[in-house]
Amino acid sequence: MEENKNEQDGLFEDVLPQDTQDVEEQNDESKTSFNEDMPPSKLKRRNVKTAVLSVAIALIFFVLGGFTVWLTLDKDLLSLMKIKKAIDEHYYQEIDDEQFYGALISGINNNLLDAYSRYMTADEYSADKNDMAGKRIGIGGVFSTKDSSGKEQMLVTRVSGNSPAEAAGLLAGDYVTAFGKTETELTESVVFQQFSDFLQTCAEGEDFFVRVRRGAEDKILKMSRQAYVENYLFYRTSNTAYAFGGQKASTLEEKGAPLPFLDEDTAYIRLVQFAGSVSKRFDELMNLFKDQGKKHLVLDLRENGGGYLDIMQHLSQYFCKNSTDKKPLVVVADYGEKQEKFNAVGNKYYDYFSEDSRIYVIADSGTASASECLIGCMVDYGVLPFSNICLVERNGKAKTYGKGIMQTTFLLGIKGDAIRLTTAEIHWPVSGRSIHGRGVLPEDGAKTVAENFHSDAEIAAAWAVLTGQNS
Repeated sequence: MEENKNEQDGLFEDVLPQDTQDVEEQNDESKTSFNEDMPPSKLKRRNVKTAVLSVAIALIFFVLGGFTVWLTLDKDLLSLMKIKKAIDEHYYQEIDDEQFYGALISGINNNLLDAYSRYMTADEYSADKNDMAGKRIGIGGVFSTKDSSGKEQMLVTRVSGNSPAEAAGLLAGDYVTAFGKTETELTESVVFQQFSDFLQTCAEGEDFFVRVRRGAEDKILKMSRQAYVENYLFYRTSNTAYAFGGQKASTLEEKGAPLPFLDEDTAYIRLVQFAGSVSKRFDELMNLFKDQGKKHLVLDLRENGGGYLDIMQHLSQYFCKNSTDKKPLVVVADYGEKQEKFNAVGNKYYDYFSEDSRIYVIADSGTASASECLIGCMVDYGVLPFSNICLVERNGKAKTYGKGIMQTTFLLGIKGDAIRLTTAEIHWPVSGRSIHGRGVLPEDGAKTVAENFHSDAEIAAAWAVLTGQNS
């Protein structure tokens, strides 16, 4: 969870301590997202000759005079300067400024502070903002690259909305088994790295072919790497399906498959991330919910690792049932020396729901930060009993991620670089509960279902267990 003091981005960190674009080891399973071209390592040597410390010291000395400042410098900062001086004068090899400050920054990015604090170059900071806006270059598929025994595979676990993969018909549950530049000349492989290497040979817009195993069938799909804006919201009922498409993922379109197992009074919304234009688009879906006369809602937060604070505040206005406040409290940030309270932008629960409405949540170990805060808001305001939460098992465990700390991003100067630091603990609005390092668990009263990426199997299983159909 992150806010931005310098820019007021209000960002709940996209909170899992790994990049979705790099292979992520999670016990015996790893996941990779082809949302953008694969970036260089974050631990590369950076061009930081005028980075944080050197710029600060130089400016202070220039403006105020070296000797006076030298006497008033923090002792640790003074020691750091002496360390650099000793290395410059006495180390047996030459270490230039770039290497020295690069080592300091690499220490931060190597979890010297914690898994969420990091330094970003201007390019990385810009890329981070574009990523949160949903601007991608790629195919838009998220893969599990190893099974539970460690065997190589390319199992599609999610397809990004409004992506080339979605347009090509790739589905969650598909297994990629071959790929190539022509339909008749395919390389047989289930090794993700080989597929990744192949994609790097494909120019943007160049067609290529992928063979997938879907159940007992093999299918050939044609797709290409494209620039696109990801859609983060999906709306489905027993007989309709909608999502946002178009150049900016801003046009509500009828597309996708309905969920025929839902009852006629229930709608389903999948929220992938608290980012982009989600606030405005969620309003559109809630108005559709109202226009269709729906009473109950299934909110799917699987793999939703967080996003912007102001979006969470906006969405929470729909879920503050027992609050009479016009702008109910939705999260408390404890900075140690002070607390800061963040409120919903309004209170619209009874504009869309009634006393007998039921709200359900589907979550997993990728449900984190802002998602967990929204769950806390719903629990604390009486919208969501724990028994209406279904946790999908991942790697044999059923839980949400458990991130209850906030990050703040500080811009460092005219270079456009920035540093993101963990600055506060976060607590649910009424109970004061912290889920950090724990998450929401079955022992809280949440129900569980087994992992099954095939099509809508997890949604169907969650619906059955939440409504008592499998008891």
